[in-house]
Amino acid sequence: MELDWLIVGGGIHGVHIAARLVGEADISPEKLRIVDPGSRLLERWRDCTETTGMSHLRSPAVHHLDLDPWSLQHFGGKRKGRARSLFAYPYNRPALSLFNLHSDQVIERFGLEALHIQDRVVECSVGCGGVDVELLGGAKMLAQNVVLAIGAGDQPRWPEWAPRGTRYIQHVFEAGFDGWPTEKESVVVVGGGISGGQVALRLLNEGHEVHLVSRHALRQHQFDSEPGWLGPKLMTDFYREKDVNRRRVLISEARYPGSVPPDLRRALRRAIEQKRLSWYQSEVDSVKVEDGGLQLQLATGMMLEIQRVLLATGFSSRRPGGDMLEQLITSASLPCARCGYPVVDKSLRWHPRIFVSGPLAELELGPTARNISGARKAGDRLVKFARSSI
Repeated sequence: MELDWLIVGGGIHGVHIAARLVGEADISPEKLRIVDPGSRLLERWRDCTETTGMSHLRSPAVHHLDLDPWSLQHFGGKRKGRARSLFAYPYNRPALSLFNLHSDQVIERFGLEALHIQDRVVECSVGCGGVDVELLGGAKMLAQNVVLAIGAGDQPRWPEWAPRGTRYIQHVFEAGFDGWPTEKESVVVVGGGISGGQVALRLLNEGHEVHLVSRHALRQHQFDSEPGWLGPKLMTDFYREKDVNRRRVLISEARYPGSVPPDLRRALRRAIEQKRLSWYQSEVDSVKVEDGGLQLQLATGMMLEIQRVLLATGFSSRRPGGDMLEQLITSASLPCARCGYPVVDKSLRWHPRIFVSGPLAELELGPTARNISGARKAGDRLVKFARSSI
């Protein structure tokens, strides 16, 4: 199969970029494909958000997968029996159910599911005629342009103290997660950020005895970085910094990892004050698996006897892509910063035929590169390039 564009990754970034290329850059659908191992596009997004019990997105309504920034708000206004809960204060944050319905409409309108190849890329190499791509299932294809829209979804962060291989200690973002309690249990949730808070509240609502363990206080921020990073207010100085290693420092300083928005913090504080939720600010020293239960030893000296541990500790900060990306970097001599992330141009080109989005585009797009807003920024750059190449 020979393609003009191949997108690696069928998540938020891959779907939005595909829609933009088809809808704005007039790329023929017959010449574009999306490779992702999920049974359908956005599968990992849906699995992770469903597990945490997310009700509304953290981002505003103008951040979505369609072309028109106001599309989601217009879509919500047309829902039969429209409720105020479709958009939450502040910033008109959309309900997850509405966002997913709207995303389904985008996928259907641009025929993206028909372009989805359910497989995984295992090898990429740059040749004279394009980029040669080999899939896990054995298929091979040639693409003139490849977009690496790879997220961190395949690398949940596991604490060193947490053993793997037991169904009673699982990470909520692990692929194939099946550790949700079906009967009333005593559960420890580890993680003080938005995912940990959402998981804890979902468990409470389902009638479980819940303990929340976090290394730090419940830190409140509406977003995971200042809104000024979305535009010139803060990005102007970011672009003036030409040293990519210094840019990495700026990105790290700009983010609010392990933070929760105000409404979630209020819900957690209320549950703690009502003694429905037990909260411990502490590191975990160790866990002991015994017949019929677990013993979790905290650094404060507290011992918790529980039945299940759910890790909501986010994702690893290491560069995504694994061996496939490592081999591509070596074979094509692709430039990387000291942190291992790609050094790309303003068009997000890592190589004349290879483009990046999501985490891989951080050193060009800044602290919001991983977010839905980052997908929209990447779409702007790629559409501009594609149009100029026609």
